[in-house]
Parts: sequence; C-alpha cells; structure tokens
Amino acid sequence: MSQPTVPSPARVQPAEADALRARYRAERARRLRPDGAAQYLPPTGAFDADPYADPDFTRAPLTDRVETLIVGGGFGGLLAGARLRQAGAESVRIVERGADFGGTWYWNRYPGVHCDVESYVYLPLLEETGTMPTWKYAPGEEIRRHARAVADRFGLYDRACLQTRVTGLSWDDTESEWTVRTDRDDRIRARHVILATGLFGDARLPGIPGIETFTGHMFHTGRWDHAYTGGEDGGPLTGLAGKRVALVGTGATGVQVAPRLAGAADHLYVFQRTPSSVDVRGNRPTDPGWAASLRPGWQRQRQENFARVLAGRPVEEDLVADGWTSTGRLHEKVIPTDRFAHVPPEERDHAYEQADFAKMAELRARVDALVDDPVTAELLKPWYPYLCKRPTFSDSYLQMFNRPDVTLVDTAGTRGVERMTETALVVGDTAYEVDCVVLATGYDVVTGALSDTLPIEGRGGVPLLESWAKTGPRTLHGFTTHGFPNLFHQGRLQKAGTANHLHGIDEQSVHIAAIIAEARRRGVRRVEPSAWAQEEWAATLREKAVDLHSFHARCTPGYYNNDGNPPEHHETYADGPLAFHELLRAWRTGGGMERLLRPE
Repeated sequence: MSQPTVPSPARVQPAEADALRARYRAERARRLRPDGAAQYLPPTGAFDADPYADPDFTRAPLTDRVETLIVGGGFGGLLAGARLRQAGAESVRIVERGADFGGTWYWNRYPGVHCDVESYVYLPLLEETGTMPTWKYAPGEEIRRHARAVADRFGLYDRACLQTRVTGLSWDDTESEWTVRTDRDDRIRARHVILATGLFGDARLPGIPGIETFTGHMFHTGRWDHAYTGGEDGGPLTGLAGKRVALVGTGATGVQVAPRLAGAADHLYVFQRTPSSVDVRGNRPTDPGWAASLRPGWQRQRQENFARVLAGRPVEEDLVADGWTSTGRLHEKVIPTDRFAHVPPEERDHAYEQADFAKMAELRARVDALVDDPVTAELLKPWYPYLCKRPTFSDSYLQMFNRPDVTLVDTAGTRGVERMTETALVVGDTAYEVDCVVLATGYDVVTGALSDTLPIEGRGGVPLLESWAKTGPRTLHGFTTHGFPNLFHQGRLQKAGTANHLHGIDEQSVHIAAIIAEARRRGVRRVEPSAWAQEEWAATLREKAVDLHSFHARCTPGYYNNDGNPPEHHETYADGPLAFHELLRAWRTGGGMERLLRPE
C-alpha cells in the first residue's frame, strides 16, 4: 500500500498565517495567569459530599481476602471486573466512594448532560449486555443505567464496597498480597489490585477572592443541587423561576448545561474566560431499522473504525461520521499517531497548521451565522488552535445568546472573575447581582498512580511516588512496576491516549485480565516486570516520542496544557492507540507472559 499523503486544505497565505499566529499569542497572553493550576481550590464540605448517598449508611469493617480488588467503580472498574469475570475470575471486589457504580456519570447529573463521543462506540459492552442506546449521544441517566446493567450482568454488586474510599495500599512480601485500607476501617487482603481511578478526580473550585462571602446559593455541576433547581427527573428546572443565575465556566460542561439554565432562570449570566470551539452536534434517536441490521461484532468494528479515522488510517467508510471524525487529522497534537511518520516534520507541521487554520475559521464563521449581536459574536469566537481545548458540540448553545435574558460576561481582560461579594460577581467596574452561582469549572485531571491522594507502599515499604521521584514513572507498557508486584494501572500513564477513552480502557482491561488469568493458571503468586523490562519500555517511549510541548506551550490555558504550564515530556506511546493495542496483543501471544510470569 502506498504511503498516505497529508491532506491539503485551502491554503492560508503567509501574511494571513502570521496575523493569525499573532492573534493567537495575544489572546493567550490575555488569559494566562501566573498562578496556573494553583488558581483552583480543592473541594470541601458540600462540594465534596455525596448528595445521592445514604448519610446513615454503616457496616462492619471487613478483614477478608479476595483474589482481585479494583479501586474505582466507574466504567474503568466495571470493565476490569467484567473482563476478569470473562477470564474465569470469581473473587473480585470493587471499592467505590460513591453509593453506586458509574464514576463520572454517577457524579455528573447536571441538566443537559450527554456523552460527547458517539454512544455506539463510547458505551462499553453493548453486545454483552444486549443494550442499544436510544440516542446517538446518550443522556447521562441512560449512561448511569448502563453502568448498573454492566454491574448486574457480571455480578459486580457481589462483594462490592460502595460508599467506601480506599486510603492506602501496602504490599506484604511474605504472603505475596496487598493490604487495602479504607475509610471504613477495612483491612482487606488482595492478591491483585487494579487502580481504576479514572481521569477526573475531585472537582476544581475557582479561588475567586471573596467566594466564601457569597450568601446566595452555589454548587458545582458535579454535585448538582436538584433540591434547589428541580428537574431531577429531567423535567423543567422550576426552582430557578424568578432567579438570577451565574454560570462560571464555558468548557464542555458549561456548553451542555447553559441552554437548560437559560430556559429556566429569570436571567442567566454566562461568565467566560475563554470561549470553547462549538461545532454541530446533530444528535438524533437511534434508528430501529439500523439497530436491527447489525451483526455480531458490530461494536468492536465501529470502535476500531472510529479509532482508525482519528489516527489518520485509511477506512472504506467513516461509520461514525461526526465532529470528531471530520477533524481526525487535527487530533495528533493530543493523540499522537505514526500514520504520517514518513512525512518530513516541517512539511507535516505546515500541513497540520493549514488544516487547523481552516477548521477554526469554519467554527468562527458558525458563530457569526448563529449569533445576532456582532459584539457578543466576537467574544464567542475561539482564537487558538483546535486541540488547545477540548472540542465541544451543541445545536443550542450559541443560539442561546440571542435571548434577551442571557448575558455573556467576558472575563479575559481580568483573567477570570475578579472577586465576589455577598450578593454579586464582580468583573471590571460591574457587579452582577445574582441569586445562584453554578460552577462549571471542571475537575482535577489525574493520571492514576500519579495522584498523591492514595499512598501506595511496595516491597520494603517504599512509596510508589518516591520510587519514581528521580527517574520518572517506570512501568512495563504502563501497567506494572518493578517493586510493586500484582499492582496494575489503568489510564494514560505510559500508554497511548485516545479520544474514545473507554475503548482504550477496555483494551487495557482485557490485557490485565489475561495476565491475571494466566498467573492463576500457572500458579504464579507474583506478577512483576524486571527492572530491565521497564527500562526497555521507557527507552521505547523516548525513542518514539514526539514534541507535544511546543504546541501546548503556545495554547490558551486549559486542562490540556496544565493551565498554561505543559510538561516538557509526555509519557505517551506516540505511535497511537491502534498501534499500542496491536503491540499488547502481540506481546500476549508472542512470549511476553513467559517473561513476566516467572515461577518463584
């Protein structure tokens, strides 16, 4: 097969390109804060409490044993549990701090919440559970129901510890097992532990001066207060009638929730520091005829097709055909791919920038076409490269600003809301009096074991983060670490990223389950890579590494670039997710198990 050519959109001439780059730099400078990620505060009190849990729940501490304990009951934990069950495991326990399964979808119940990636490729195990989403982009309640269906289908409620937070892991070298401590005084012994803690940790709260003095109602979208707003059943937000509401944040969550707030409040003020790129959503009900025509294996085929398009690999047909796949060429700055590795770097970067210029011009033109007031339209236009911020999709957000009861408050000149009083948010010389503040300020993005909130002590009592302090993370394929036997990491660490996060997590779960099942079959008590094997993997990552830092250092601040301070190096497998999945399958069938599962 001949090498692919790099697509060439309509060319932006050099003078225009220089002007765009200068505009991007200027807009970035207006928003860059010297405190970076430190501008956010950790959640406390009601911002960290579980509004859906039984406050009177109690149980006796556990001191039993399981073969595998999974930390986290989101879809990552559910996938790990399901794949373990399929591999023959019976003794599986999931420990989850929420009162039910679902993870991100358990916590986020704000009005208008939907998945951004197509339901048919995003929701896992559809064929295994006999489920078909009712919409191309499913609403949050349907996704929560699917999480519970997965747990039911694979018996994961059995032995589950809900409303329980893991507080520490310690390796017992004599017994070759982990002791898992929790906030309910459990001391559970587990042969294997899987960290399925997800990408999004605790809510981020803005450190606005005076925020603690506000006497109105305030909550984060990840802890939506339905008792105040109404609409818990998806109905109208009757509690906001007559209320002046402030929405702080215009990322993916803000774009979804704002239209629902606008339709309910007496007046909505949208406080925006950086406008999101807002493309067409085009959500629609699932066609029953199409669903009936599907054949076994359809979901895996569709997931692979989606991944191929985003990686720039050739396909006969784009099966998903949405905003993600139409911009597949642009995703390599977040999800590297080897597809254009043969193209000289200068030519590749030039073609990328040209495609990026064209897409962003299209999105700015969409703002002009949908927003009546030219001043408001100008404020809503994104002036930065496409993958500097997570793309968003909506068919009602931009149009919402044509309503007389919606006001856009641009805070770029002050790098955010300047301060709060007992009754108002202040930007410049204007105090915006409101009754309710909704914080759509996102989550602390973590990478599994790199979080310092879960102490992990391996052989000899050595803390995991301390063992990585000098050399950086050391793993085999991002899963296991020398000195920390039988501990498996899900997530992005030293693996390949993907836009369809759950597809990647499913591949990881299959891999972990296969290793644990083979260890059981062989009677091997310790799964641990050699120091040499993980150094070899670190060398592979360095060899294939691409420069993502220079791109993200030019970006407007956001969570993709650590609020303007991107890491110098990304611990990512730069050939992309498809190549990574192929590598794992080849390793499992090509003698990798023999090197990892050495008899004691």
